[in-house]
Amino acid sequence: MTWKKFSGEVIHSSILAEVEKAILRETENGFKLKVCIGTDSQVKGSYTDFATVIVLLREHHGGFMYISQEKTTQKMGIKERMLLEVQKSIETAYSICDLLDIYDVDLEVHADINTNPSFKSNKALNEAMGYILSMGFIFKAKPEAFASSTCADKMVH
Repeated sequence: MTWKKFSGEVIHSSILAEVEKAILRETENGFKLKVCIGTDSQVKGSYTDFATVIVLLREHHGGFMYISQEKTTQKMGIKERMLLEVQKSIETAYSICDLLDIYDVDLEVHADINTNPSFKSNKALNEAMGYILSMGFIFKAKPEAFASSTCADKMVH
Protein backbone atom coordinates (compact mmCIF):
# COMPACT_ATOMS: atom_id res chain seq x y z
CA MET A 1 0.00 0.00 0.00
CA THR A 2 1.34 3.42 -0.95
CA TRP A 3 0.63 6.27 1.43
CA LYS A 4 0.80 9.97 0.62
CA LYS A 5 0.51 13.22 2.50
CA PHE A 6 -2.38 15.53 1.60
CA SER A 7 0.11 17.55 -0.48
CA GLY A 8 0.59 14.50 -2.69
CA GLU A 9 4.08 13.80 -1.37
CA VAL A 10 4.68 10.02 -1.33
CA ILE A 11 5.75 8.51 1.99
CA HIS A 12 8.77 6.30 1.39
CA SER A 13 9.04 4.86 4.90
CA SER A 14 6.39 2.56 6.37
CA ILE A 15 3.16 4.25 7.42
CA LEU A 16 3.90 2.99 10.95
CA ALA A 17 7.24 4.85 11.02
CA GLU A 18 5.60 7.96 9.56
CA VAL A 19 2.77 7.98 12.12
CA GLU A 20 5.24 7.43 14.96
CA LYS A 21 7.38 10.34 13.74
CA ALA A 22 4.26 12.54 13.59
CA ILE A 23 3.15 11.51 17.11
CA LEU A 24 6.58 12.32 18.54
CA ARG A 25 6.74 15.67 16.72
CA GLU A 26 3.20 16.73 17.69
CA THR A 27 3.44 15.64 21.35
CA GLU A 28 6.81 17.43 21.67
CA ASN A 29 4.97 20.53 20.45
CA GLY A 30 2.44 20.06 23.26
CA PHE A 31 -0.50 18.69 21.27
CA LYS A 32 -2.81 15.91 22.43
CA LEU A 33 -3.63 13.72 19.44
CA LYS A 34 -6.50 11.53 18.34
CA VAL A 35 -6.42 9.33 15.24
CA CYS A 36 -9.46 8.74 13.03
CA ILE A 37 -9.35 6.23 10.20
CA GLY A 38 -11.92 5.99 7.44
CA THR A 39 -12.42 4.77 3.89
CA ASP A 40 -14.71 5.99 1.15
CA SER A 41 -15.29 4.72 -2.36
CA GLN A 42 -16.76 5.92 -5.62
CA VAL A 43 -17.89 3.81 -8.56
CA LYS A 44 -16.51 5.32 -11.78
CA GLY A 45 -17.69 3.38 -14.82
CA SER A 46 -15.97 -0.02 -14.85
CA TYR A 47 -13.93 0.48 -11.67
CA THR A 48 -14.31 1.50 -8.04
CA ASP A 49 -11.90 3.97 -6.48
CA PHE A 50 -11.18 3.49 -2.74
CA ALA A 51 -9.45 6.05 -0.52
CA THR A 52 -8.39 5.27 3.04
CA VAL A 53 -7.26 8.10 5.32
CA ILE A 54 -5.45 8.28 8.63
CA VAL A 55 -6.41 11.62 10.17
CA LEU A 56 -4.30 12.90 13.07
CA LEU A 57 -6.28 15.49 15.01
CA ARG A 58 -4.56 17.97 17.29
CA GLU A 59 -6.96 18.76 20.11
CA HIS A 60 -8.38 22.24 19.29
CA HIS A 61 -5.66 22.83 16.65
CA GLY A 62 -6.78 21.20 13.39
CA GLY A 63 -5.07 18.18 11.99
CA PHE A 64 -3.48 16.48 9.01
CA MET A 65 -3.89 13.23 7.14
CA TYR A 66 -2.27 10.45 5.18
CA ILE A 67 -4.04 8.91 2.20
CA SER A 68 -3.87 5.59 0.41
CA GLN A 69 -5.84 5.02 -2.79
CA GLU A 70 -6.71 1.80 -4.59
CA LYS A 71 -8.78 0.95 -7.63
CA THR A 72 -10.60 -2.31 -8.37
CA THR A 73 -12.57 -3.56 -11.35
CA GLN A 74 -14.39 -6.07 -9.14
CA LYS A 75 -18.17 -5.66 -9.44
CA MET A 76 -19.99 -5.37 -6.11
CA GLY A 77 -23.27 -4.24 -4.62
CA ILE A 78 -23.53 -1.30 -2.24
CA LYS A 79 -23.51 -3.44 0.93
CA GLU A 80 -20.41 -5.35 -0.21
CA ARG A 81 -18.68 -2.06 -1.11
CA MET A 82 -19.53 -0.52 2.31
CA LEU A 83 -18.16 -3.60 4.11
CA LEU A 84 -15.01 -3.52 1.95
CA GLU A 85 -14.53 0.12 2.98
CA VAL A 86 -14.85 -0.94 6.63
CA GLN A 87 -12.41 -3.81 6.08
CA LYS A 88 -9.81 -1.44 4.60
CA SER A 89 -10.22 0.91 7.57
CA ILE A 90 -9.92 -1.95 10.08
CA GLU A 91 -6.79 -3.32 8.37
CA THR A 92 -5.24 0.14 8.59
CA ALA A 93 -6.33 0.62 12.22
CA TYR A 94 -5.00 -2.81 13.13
CA SER A 95 -1.62 -2.03 11.55
CA ILE A 96 -1.07 1.04 13.78
CA CYS A 97 -3.13 0.36 16.94
CA ASP A 98 -0.23 -1.09 18.96
CA LEU A 99 1.80 2.04 18.24
CA LEU A 100 -1.11 4.25 19.31
CA ASP A 101 -1.44 2.26 22.56
CA ILE A 102 2.25 2.84 23.33
CA TYR A 103 1.78 6.61 22.98
CA ASP A 104 -1.71 6.62 24.55
CA VAL A 105 -3.38 8.08 21.42
CA ASP A 106 -7.13 7.45 21.04
CA LEU A 107 -8.31 5.79 17.84
CA GLU A 108 -11.68 5.90 16.09
CA VAL A 109 -12.74 3.97 13.00
CA HIS A 110 -15.18 5.95 10.87
CA ALA A 111 -17.64 4.24 8.51
CA ASP A 112 -19.22 6.17 5.64
CA ILE A 113 -22.55 4.56 6.48
CA ASN A 114 -25.73 6.45 7.18
CA THR A 115 -27.59 5.76 10.41
CA ASN A 116 -30.83 6.80 8.66
CA PRO A 117 -32.59 3.64 7.32
CA SER A 118 -33.84 5.49 4.22
CA PHE A 119 -30.28 5.60 2.82
CA LYS A 120 -28.94 2.63 0.83
CA SER A 121 -25.69 2.48 2.81
CA ASN A 122 -27.71 1.78 5.99
CA LYS A 123 -28.04 -1.89 4.91
CA ALA A 124 -24.43 -2.42 6.01
CA LEU A 125 -24.65 -0.54 9.33
CA ASN A 126 -25.19 -3.43 11.77
CA GLU A 127 -22.53 -5.64 10.23
CA ALA A 128 -20.02 -2.81 9.94
CA MET A 129 -20.62 -1.72 13.52
CA GLY A 130 -20.31 -5.30 14.78
CA TYR A 131 -17.11 -5.82 12.78
CA ILE A 132 -15.45 -2.65 14.08
CA LEU A 133 -16.58 -3.06 17.70
CA SER A 134 -15.61 -6.76 17.79
CA MET A 135 -12.07 -5.73 16.83
CA GLY A 136 -12.05 -3.49 19.91
CA PHE A 137 -12.17 -0.18 18.04
CA ILE A 138 -14.38 2.85 18.69
CA PHE A 139 -16.95 3.16 15.90
CA LYS A 140 -18.42 6.31 14.36
CA ALA A 141 -21.01 6.44 11.57
CA LYS A 142 -22.48 9.43 9.73
CA PRO A 143 -22.80 12.24 10.69
CA GLU A 144 -19.82 11.84 13.09
CA ALA A 145 -17.72 9.85 10.62
CA PHE A 146 -15.88 12.80 9.09
CA ALA A 147 -12.71 10.78 8.29
CA SER A 148 -14.63 8.69 5.77
CA SER A 149 -17.49 10.98 4.75
CA THR A 150 -15.44 14.20 4.39
CA CYS A 151 -11.70 13.49 4.26
CA ALA A 152 -11.65 10.23 2.27
CA ASP A 153 -14.63 11.43 0.22
CA LYS A 154 -12.57 14.35 -1.12
CA MET A 155 -9.96 11.90 -2.43
CA VAL A 156 -12.38 9.80 -4.53
CA HIS A 157 -14.40 12.63 -6.12
